[in-house]
Amino acid sequence: MNSMSEHFGWVEIVFTAVIALGFGIYQLWSVNREIAKDKAKKQNPDD
Repeated sequence: MNSMSEHFGWVEIVFTAVIALGFGIYQLWSVNREIAKDKAKKQNPDD
């Protein structure tokens, strides 16, 4: 158990980084999708 507890810091750092990067990628994807919707709406104002 002692050898495993030495790695808990790295596990926490990696886990937090994965969550942060995943959230950031989701936000980028969401914003790009909204920009594409706005461009389409601007080109087709009758919709």
